[in-house]
Amino acid sequence: MNCKIENTENANEVKLEITVEASKFEDAMKKVYFKNAKYINIPGFRKGKAPMNVVEKYYGKEIFYEDAFNEVAGEAYEQALKENEIEAVSRPNIDIKQIEKGKDLIFTAIVQTKPHAELGKYKGIEIPKIEYNVTDESITNELKQMQDRNSRLVSVENEPVKNGNITVIDFEGFVDGKTFEGGKAENYELEIGSGAFIPGFEEQIIGMKIDEEKDIQVKFPEEYFSADLAGKDAIFKVKLHEIKKKELPKLDDEFAKDVSEFDTLEELKASIKEKQEKQNKDKEKYEKQEAAIKAVCEEMKVDIPSGMIDLETENMLKDIEQRLSYQGMKLEQYLQMLGKTVEEIKKEYEPQAIEAIKSRLALEAVIKAEKIEVTDEEINNKIKEMAENYGKKEEEIKENENLKKYIKEGIETEKAIEFLVSNAKEKNKK
Repeated sequence: MNCKIENTENANEVKLEITVEASKFEDAMKKVYFKNAKYINIPGFRKGKAPMNVVEKYYGKEIFYEDAFNEVAGEAYEQALKENEIEAVSRPNIDIKQIEKGKDLIFTAIVQTKPHAELGKYKGIEIPKIEYNVTDESITNELKQMQDRNSRLVSVENEPVKNGNITVIDFEGFVDGKTFEGGKAENYELEIGSGAFIPGFEEQIIGMKIDEEKDIQVKFPEEYFSADLAGKDAIFKVKLHEIKKKELPKLDDEFAKDVSEFDTLEELKASIKEKQEKQNKDKEKYEKQEAAIKAVCEEMKVDIPSGMIDLETENMLKDIEQRLSYQGMKLEQYLQMLGKTVEEIKKEYEPQAIEAIKSRLALEAVIKAEKIEVTDEEINNKIKEMAENYGKKEEEIKENENLKKYIKEGIETEKAIEFLVSNAKEKNKK
């Protein structure tokens, strides 16, 4: 394999001219032939038994070119990047210059490269002083949530619906006098005030009595996920079957014993306070780190290639797709609900993608500027922690060079962030 490199007229972009030896391309064609021979049918030969030269004569010698190119080009491209220490940040734009049996394969690959990030001020940067304190109100709110989770529902017989009640209703919706998909249900349980229905619906249930029927007039939001209903007036015919209300347990020592490992309410409150203090410390730490990284990014100069942004938004989209799969939903269904295309979603995520890229480049620049290093002991400790958390053997992780590299880079990043925060100046108060 031979490679020539030249810069293009665009910043952070190179053109690679890669030559693959004729013998290697010939081997790739033979490999493709043997892989596909069983599917090839030539008159006068049993299926899959026609020699390679006969197949080429019958179908044309170019029959194996495309698959053979795919067989060798990817490996040659990756080798060229590695040997020339090129950090590609986009997919390559491939152009085949020469492809012929008995001759060298020649193709070009234009690819964008990782940009140079020029750090501005990164020591002594100013970040807001961030403090979160546990209050009696926050402890009370958590106790109320615990009460709510441990409440029981009791039927209400002779009272109208109030905010907070759980109702059992039948409903059927009409737009322009016609029913619509998803607009009908029977014995539907709805908590009034939950905001589960479109604005204005739940409020009109308030005051209804058991067995009462009512026409509720609402308007679908302009940004409603279904384009057919967005912004349209609707009438729902509603019948109320049942009213329930939550009966909350009393906040006392018995409650503490029932919902926790503590014997008294005061001990439970102390535990809640301790937990919230830890949460606040974690929140303070995270927000200080975010503020420090943001401040460094604002001082930094960098020209981010478009391909780098494209790859970042694509990865974000893959994360969305994976999370949706856990809910039993496909990306296509999600986009249909939103009434948007893949390209529109990617465009929306561009600012977030740029911010993420800048953060990574800034931290990499700090690591380089401060000569931040990671010891073998630190890597081994992280491997031990990972092995315990995921039930794997330490040796198994150590054998994975890519994983070890990922661990090393993760520790370097943590150290860089700690460096920025410890050298920052806190001002004001939040």
